[in-house]
Amino acid sequence: MPGDSPAVLWMKSVAGIAWLQLVLAAALFGSAGTLRYWQAWLYWSVFLGAVLVITIHFLRHDPDLIRRRLAVGPVAERRRVQQVVQALATLCFLALFVASGLDRRFRWSSVPSPVSLAADALVVLGFAIVFLVFRENSHTSALVEVSAGQRVVSTGPYRHVRHPMYAGALLLLAATPPALGSLVALPFVVALAGVIVARLVDEERLLASELPGYRAYCGEVRYRLVPRVW
Repeated sequence: MPGDSPAVLWMKSVAGIAWLQLVLAAALFGSAGTLRYWQAWLYWSVFLGAVLVITIHFLRHDPDLIRRRLAVGPVAERRRVQQVVQALATLCFLALFVASGLDRRFRWSSVPSPVSLAADALVVLGFAIVFLVFRENSHTSALVEVSAGQRVVSTGPYRHVRHPMYAGALLLLAATPPALGSLVALPFVVALAGVIVARLVDEERLLASELPGYRAYCGEVRYRLVPRVW
Protein backbone atom coordinates (compact mmCIF):
# COMPACT_ATOMS: atom_id res chain seq x y z
CA MET A 1 0.00 0.00 0.00
CA PRO A 2 1.20 3.57 -0.74
CA GLY A 3 1.01 4.50 2.96
CA ASP A 4 3.13 1.63 4.25
CA SER A 5 6.12 2.73 6.28
CA PRO A 6 9.56 1.43 5.25
CA ALA A 7 9.53 -1.05 8.14
CA VAL A 8 6.13 -2.42 7.14
CA LEU A 9 7.23 -2.65 3.51
CA TRP A 10 10.30 -4.65 4.52
CA MET A 11 8.19 -7.00 6.65
CA LYS A 12 5.66 -7.57 3.88
CA SER A 13 8.44 -8.22 1.39
CA VAL A 14 10.20 -10.70 3.67
CA ALA A 15 6.92 -12.45 4.41
CA GLY A 16 6.15 -12.74 0.69
CA ILE A 17 9.59 -14.18 -0.07
CA ALA A 18 9.35 -16.64 2.82
CA TRP A 19 5.93 -17.83 1.67
CA LEU A 20 7.09 -18.32 -1.92
CA GLN A 21 10.17 -20.25 -0.83
CA LEU A 22 8.14 -22.50 1.45
CA VAL A 23 5.74 -23.27 -1.40
CA LEU A 24 8.65 -24.08 -3.73
CA ALA A 25 10.32 -26.28 -1.14
CA ALA A 26 7.08 -28.14 -0.42
CA ALA A 27 6.38 -28.65 -4.13
CA LEU A 28 9.89 -29.88 -4.88
CA PHE A 29 10.84 -31.99 -1.90
CA GLY A 30 7.30 -33.14 -1.16
CA SER A 31 6.79 -34.52 -4.64
CA ALA A 32 10.34 -35.95 -4.72
CA GLY A 33 9.73 -37.72 -1.41
CA THR A 34 13.29 -37.05 -0.31
CA LEU A 35 15.67 -34.31 0.75
CA ARG A 36 18.48 -36.03 -1.15
CA TYR A 37 17.93 -33.97 -4.26
CA TRP A 38 20.96 -31.79 -4.89
CA GLN A 39 19.55 -30.18 -8.02
CA ALA A 40 16.57 -28.91 -6.03
CA TRP A 41 18.77 -27.59 -3.21
CA LEU A 42 20.97 -25.72 -5.67
CA TYR A 43 18.04 -24.33 -7.65
CA TRP A 44 16.19 -23.34 -4.48
CA SER A 45 19.31 -21.51 -3.21
CA VAL A 46 19.86 -19.74 -6.55
CA PHE A 47 16.21 -18.71 -6.71
CA LEU A 48 16.20 -17.43 -3.11
CA GLY A 49 19.49 -15.58 -3.54
CA ALA A 50 18.34 -13.83 -6.72
CA VAL A 51 14.99 -12.83 -5.24
CA LEU A 52 16.67 -11.50 -2.08
CA VAL A 53 19.24 -9.46 -4.03
CA ILE A 54 16.59 -7.90 -6.26
CA THR A 55 14.16 -7.20 -3.42
CA ILE A 56 16.73 -5.70 -1.06
CA HIS A 57 18.17 -3.51 -3.80
CA PHE A 58 14.82 -1.99 -4.69
CA LEU A 59 13.65 -1.70 -1.10
CA ARG A 60 16.66 0.58 -0.66
CA HIS A 61 16.61 2.40 -3.99
CA ASP A 62 13.03 2.25 -5.31
CA PRO A 63 10.53 1.21 -2.62
CA ASP A 64 7.60 2.35 -4.77
CA LEU A 65 8.40 -0.40 -7.25
CA ILE A 66 8.22 -2.96 -4.45
CA ARG A 67 4.89 -1.50 -3.33
CA ARG A 68 3.52 -1.95 -6.83
CA ARG A 69 4.64 -5.56 -6.87
CA LEU A 70 3.26 -6.65 -3.50
CA ALA A 71 -0.24 -7.08 -4.93
CA VAL A 72 0.06 -10.19 -7.05
CA GLY A 73 -1.97 -13.14 -8.26
CA PRO A 74 -5.47 -13.77 -9.60
CA VAL A 75 -7.27 -12.09 -6.71
CA ALA A 76 -5.30 -8.86 -7.11
CA GLU A 77 -6.07 -8.47 -10.82
CA ARG A 78 -8.99 -6.14 -11.60
CA ARG A 79 -9.96 -7.54 -15.01
CA ARG A 80 -11.53 -10.96 -15.49
CA VAL A 81 -9.31 -11.99 -18.37
CA GLN A 82 -6.18 -11.39 -16.30
CA GLN A 83 -7.66 -13.18 -13.30
CA VAL A 84 -8.04 -16.27 -15.47
CA VAL A 85 -4.57 -15.84 -16.96
CA GLN A 86 -2.98 -15.47 -13.53
CA ALA A 87 -4.84 -18.51 -12.18
CA LEU A 88 -3.56 -20.61 -15.09
CA ALA A 89 -0.05 -19.24 -14.62
CA THR A 90 -0.09 -20.18 -10.93
CA LEU A 91 -1.25 -23.72 -11.67
CA CYS A 92 1.34 -24.24 -14.42
CA PHE A 93 4.09 -22.74 -12.25
CA LEU A 94 3.38 -25.12 -9.38
CA ALA A 95 2.97 -28.07 -11.75
CA LEU A 96 6.43 -27.34 -13.15
CA PHE A 97 8.02 -28.00 -9.75
CA VAL A 98 5.77 -30.90 -8.77
CA ALA A 99 6.49 -32.66 -12.07
CA SER A 100 10.22 -32.13 -11.56
CA GLY A 101 10.02 -33.60 -8.07
CA LEU A 102 8.01 -36.58 -9.26
CA ASP A 103 10.56 -37.10 -12.02
CA ARG A 104 13.26 -37.27 -9.34
CA ARG A 105 11.22 -39.77 -7.31
CA PHE A 106 10.37 -42.15 -10.15
CA ARG A 107 13.46 -41.60 -12.33
CA TRP A 108 11.46 -40.95 -15.48
CA SER A 109 14.28 -38.96 -17.07
CA SER A 110 17.79 -37.78 -16.34
CA VAL A 111 19.86 -34.72 -17.11
CA PRO A 112 23.69 -34.68 -16.96
CA SER A 113 25.05 -32.68 -14.03
CA PRO A 114 26.92 -30.16 -16.25
CA VAL A 115 23.65 -29.42 -18.08
CA SER A 116 21.86 -28.81 -14.78
CA LEU A 117 24.63 -26.45 -13.68
CA ALA A 118 24.47 -24.58 -16.99
CA ALA A 119 20.69 -24.31 -16.60
CA ASP A 120 21.17 -22.74 -13.16
CA ALA A 121 23.39 -20.15 -14.82
CA LEU A 122 20.54 -19.39 -17.24
CA VAL A 123 18.20 -18.99 -14.27
CA VAL A 124 20.58 -16.35 -12.90
CA LEU A 125 20.66 -14.66 -16.32
CA GLY A 126 16.85 -14.60 -16.39
CA PHE A 127 16.77 -12.91 -13.00
CA ALA A 128 19.45 -10.45 -14.18
CA ILE A 129 17.22 -9.43 -17.09
CA VAL A 130 14.30 -8.91 -14.70
CA PHE A 131 16.57 -6.77 -12.49
CA LEU A 132 17.53 -4.58 -15.45
CA VAL A 133 13.87 -4.16 -16.37
CA PHE A 134 12.95 -3.10 -12.83
CA ARG A 135 15.83 -0.63 -12.77
CA GLU A 136 14.77 0.87 -16.09
CA ASN A 137 11.03 1.03 -15.41
CA SER A 138 9.86 1.87 -11.90
CA HIS A 139 6.23 1.44 -12.97
CA THR A 140 6.68 -2.29 -13.58
CA SER A 141 3.66 -3.56 -11.68
CA ALA A 142 2.70 -7.15 -10.88
CA LEU A 143 -0.72 -6.29 -12.30
CA VAL A 144 -1.79 -5.37 -15.82
CA GLU A 145 -2.62 -1.70 -15.32
CA VAL A 146 -1.59 1.86 -16.19
CA SER A 147 -0.66 3.80 -13.07
CA ALA A 148 -0.60 7.55 -12.48
CA GLY A 149 2.50 9.18 -13.93
CA GLN A 150 3.44 6.15 -16.00
CA ARG A 151 5.24 6.81 -19.26
CA VAL A 152 6.52 4.75 -22.16
CA VAL A 153 10.03 3.40 -21.52
CA SER A 154 12.10 2.69 -24.62
CA THR A 155 15.60 2.52 -23.13
CA GLY A 156 17.65 -0.31 -21.67
CA PRO A 157 16.16 -3.75 -22.39
CA TYR A 158 13.06 -2.05 -23.82
CA ARG A 159 15.14 -1.15 -26.89
CA HIS A 160 15.17 -4.79 -27.94
CA VAL A 161 11.73 -6.18 -27.04
CA ARG A 162 8.51 -4.63 -25.79
CA HIS A 163 8.18 -7.04 -22.86
CA PRO A 164 11.69 -7.75 -21.56
CA MET A 165 10.48 -8.75 -18.09
CA TYR A 166 8.43 -11.57 -19.58
CA ALA A 167 11.43 -12.52 -21.71
CA GLY A 168 13.62 -12.82 -18.61
CA ALA A 169 10.93 -14.74 -16.75
CA LEU A 170 10.47 -17.13 -19.67
CA LEU A 171 14.21 -17.75 -19.84
CA LEU A 172 14.48 -18.69 -16.17
CA LEU A 173 11.34 -20.83 -16.39
CA ALA A 174 12.64 -22.66 -19.47
CA ALA A 175 15.89 -23.37 -17.62
CA THR A 176 14.09 -24.67 -14.52
CA PRO A 177 13.37 -28.30 -15.57
CA PRO A 178 16.95 -29.10 -16.66
CA ALA A 179 18.27 -27.26 -13.60
CA LEU A 180 16.12 -29.62 -11.52
CA GLY A 181 17.32 -32.64 -13.49
CA SER A 182 14.03 -33.18 -15.28
CA LEU A 183 12.87 -33.43 -18.87
CA VAL A 184 9.35 -34.54 -17.96
CA ALA A 185 8.53 -31.02 -16.68
CA LEU A 186 9.34 -29.32 -19.99
CA PRO A 187 5.73 -29.40 -21.32
CA PHE A 188 4.74 -27.16 -18.43
CA VAL A 189 7.23 -24.58 -19.72
CA VAL A 190 5.37 -24.64 -23.03
CA ALA A 191 2.09 -24.14 -21.18
CA LEU A 192 3.58 -21.23 -19.21
CA ALA A 193 4.89 -19.69 -22.42
CA GLY A 194 1.35 -19.80 -23.81
CA VAL A 195 0.01 -18.12 -20.69
CA ILE A 196 2.69 -15.43 -20.88
CA VAL A 197 1.85 -14.74 -24.52
CA ALA A 198 -1.86 -14.45 -23.69
CA ARG A 199 -1.05 -12.06 -20.86
CA LEU A 200 1.20 -9.77 -22.86
CA VAL A 201 -1.14 -9.62 -25.87
CA ASP A 202 -3.97 -8.50 -23.59
CA GLU A 203 -1.60 -6.10 -21.81
CA GLU A 204 -0.62 -4.52 -25.12
CA ARG A 205 -4.27 -3.81 -25.90
CA LEU A 206 -4.62 -2.00 -22.59
CA LEU A 207 -1.39 -0.05 -22.98
CA ALA A 208 -2.23 0.96 -26.55
CA SER A 209 -5.56 2.38 -25.42
CA GLU A 210 -4.52 3.99 -22.13
CA LEU A 211 -0.80 4.82 -22.23
CA PRO A 212 0.07 7.82 -24.43
CA GLY A 213 2.86 7.08 -26.88
CA TYR A 214 2.66 3.29 -26.64
CA ARG A 215 1.38 2.80 -30.20
CA ALA A 216 4.32 4.81 -31.53
CA TYR A 217 6.71 2.75 -29.39
CA CYS A 218 5.27 -0.46 -30.89
CA GLY A 219 6.08 0.93 -34.31
CA GLU A 220 9.70 1.50 -33.26
CA VAL A 221 10.26 -1.82 -31.45
CA ARG A 222 8.83 -4.61 -33.58
CA TYR A 223 9.47 -7.61 -31.36
CA ARG A 224 7.37 -8.42 -28.33
CA LEU A 225 9.28 -11.18 -26.54
CA VAL A 226 12.21 -12.62 -28.49
CA PRO A 227 14.43 -10.37 -30.66
CA ARG A 228 14.16 -11.14 -34.40
CA VAL A 229 11.58 -13.86 -33.70
CA TRP A 230 8.38 -12.40 -32.26
